[in-house]
Amino acid sequence: MVFITKIMKNTTVNYFTAFILFLILTSFYPFRPSEYGLNKVVIDAGHGGKDPGAIGVDKIQEKNIVLDIALKVGAAIKKQHPNVTVVYTRDTDVFIGLGERAKIANQMNADLFISIHADAAASAQAYGTETFALGLHRSKENLETAKRENQAILLEENYEVKYEGFDPSSDESLIALGLMQQNSLEQSLSIASKVQDQFVALGRRSRGVKQAGFMVLYKTTMPSVLIETGFITNTKEGRFLNKDENRSSISNGIVTAFNQYKMEIDNLYTPNSSSASKGNNSVAEKEVPDHGVRFKVQITASPKSIGTDSERFKGIEGVEELKVKNTYKYTVGNEKSFEDGVTLQGNVREKGYKDAFLISMYKGGRIPISQAREIIKNAK
Repeated sequence: MVFITKIMKNTTVNYFTAFILFLILTSFYPFRPSEYGLNKVVIDAGHGGKDPGAIGVDKIQEKNIVLDIALKVGAAIKKQHPNVTVVYTRDTDVFIGLGERAKIANQMNADLFISIHADAAASAQAYGTETFALGLHRSKENLETAKRENQAILLEENYEVKYEGFDPSSDESLIALGLMQQNSLEQSLSIASKVQDQFVALGRRSRGVKQAGFMVLYKTTMPSVLIETGFITNTKEGRFLNKDENRSSISNGIVTAFNQYKMEIDNLYTPNSSSASKGNNSVAEKEVPDHGVRFKVQITASPKSIGTDSERFKGIEGVEELKVKNTYKYTVGNEKSFEDGVTLQGNVREKGYKDAFLISMYKGGRIPISQAREIIKNAK
């Protein structure tokens, strides 16, 4: 809180910045993939409607280029993974606010958010692809890209109130955005690097995996990336993107990266049951080693203390109360293994708490599930 106080005394930083930093330091992030794998994805075609995005060579409009790529990506994922739910933020030429795009993903509890764009630059010499995760700006160039993409909020009605004072042209506002979503950063960077690898395999120039403050990413609660498929302000690249067969190649590269990432995530969050039927000498029947990691299930939260008696929690024993600022969190369990944690979550959900989710603790602090499993893996 001392850090925030110092920021508030700096008149060059607005209240939005301080508010975002407050959320960062006080949030109790949930881990809620739909069933511990990649089962729901939101495909976001940038801009649309009254917002054409960048205007490139031969008067190409970004909104049309990226919509076609997004639809191709979504169609391929549906075909290759019938059990994966695919939702588009827009599938026609309509204007959708940046906050609304994130809201769509959050409401469906998506496991991944992919925002597709085409870049622009004052210099017609700039070209190449790049994929962004939400993070700190590493260069002025990253900052300018974020500023350009965030300008879309100016087309929304009452944007000053809707975005709580966010200024898309302010360096300070963007730096604050860059500090958000750290809980999902590792996974966001993972799929970002896979996308760029595929673009290189297609013969495209890679400008790398980068981090910057994009409004469309900051309000999402799942791993999220923003893909710049090329510069439409570059004559050669703009005309490349304007050809249907090339957009198909780009979408295929994105889908291949998605497939690789899905395999990675599905393997990470699928409990290992190979030892379940090995008889009396199975690992499951032995005491689980203590690596210091504990898995708990968060049942609910309340602005007021509601107690921990089992009658209130439908017979669930051992409920603990954790106060985080002005909110009371209620958890149960103290499991040493991820598998036992998942089993406990299932039991809690069967008692009526359908939104109960798994969290992990280590040395008295909250850590991501993926980090907890990595600690256990490395200790073996």
